[in-house]
This record gives sequence, structure tokens and C-alpha cells, in this order.
Amino acid sequence: METIIILLVLSYLLGSTPFSLLIGLWFYKIDLRQHGSGNIGTTNTFRILGKKAGIVVLLLDMFKGALPVVAAMLLNVDMHIFIPGLVAALGHVYSIFLKFKGGKAVATSAGAVLAYNPLLFIMLLAAFLITLKLSKYVSLSSIVSAVLFFILSLAFRDPLLIAFSFIIAVVIVVRHISNIKRIMDGTESKITFM
Repeated sequence: METIIILLVLSYLLGSTPFSLLIGLWFYKIDLRQHGSGNIGTTNTFRILGKKAGIVVLLLDMFKGALPVVAAMLLNVDMHIFIPGLVAALGHVYSIFLKFKGGKAVATSAGAVLAYNPLLFIMLLAAFLITLKLSKYVSLSSIVSAVLFFILSLAFRDPLLIAFSFIIAVVIVVRHISNIKRIMDGTESKITFM
């Protein structure tokens, strides 16, 4: 039980670590919260700090979700191995270091899924990229992938995974409500590289 508690606490703290904000402040002297969308997620990092920083932040945010799941596997803890990944994703959204504010959990959740089931990750990534190619909206692609995660989880017949994927889908959709409104208004930013 002690191992589980320590793992969950460390997962939350890792998830709460705002890598994009730190990289912006340390290497670019830029506070992402004051530029672009004001979000500390990967998309705003790409937009404000550029491709190099964006890729680094994407990988680090995915790492935040993947490491806790891998740790749960290696420690052979007596709980569902996806739970630490979920906790990390929630830490990313509700960071203790940012007064319980944060990103939108897309990359961190993706990392958790990658560690949990690489094939499922590839399917969700394909859905993300296809939606992005067709719509040019990162936000819509994120929502589609999150909802698809829940739908595909039903095939696993794992009640806990279904519950976790539902939580992630709800969090990601709710965190993108402002984006949904901008898409409907025609004011949401589109990508230009696809």
C-alpha cells in the first residue's frame, strides 16, 4: 500500500511539472501564460517558442504520462497500471505548482496510453493526424482522439479502463470548450504545416 501511495504522489508531482513553462522561462525568457492562447500545452509552445521547443515539450509531456505507467508495470503494484498515468494527466491539468491550473492533458494522456498499449496509441495517433489533416485544428483532433479512446476502450471489456478513458475524454473536452466555441465562430487558429 505504501508503494502505491508513493507512486501516485510522484505521478501527480511529475504530471504537475510544467515543462513548457520552465523551458520558455529558462531558455527563451518567455512566460507562455502571457503569450498566444496563454496555455502551457504543446500547441502554444509550438506557436510561441517554435518547432524545436515544441517537440521537446511534446516528448517531455508524453514522458510524464508514460513513466508512471511503466513504473507501475515494473513495480507490479496491486492496482490497475493505468491509474498512475491518469493521475499524471490530472496533475498536468491541475498542477500544484501553478495554483491547480495547467494544460489540457492531451500529450500526457497520450504518453500513458503509449506505455499501456502501443497499438491503441497508434490507432489514436492515426485518428489525430487524419482529423488534423482534414480540419487543420489541433483542438478538434485532440477531442476526436480523446472520444475515440473511450469508444475503443469498450472493446477491452475492462471496466476500470473504460472509466479512466471516460474521465480523460471528459477532461479533454471540457478543457477545449473555448476552442470549440472559436471553431464555431470561425476564429480558431489553424495549423499551416499539413
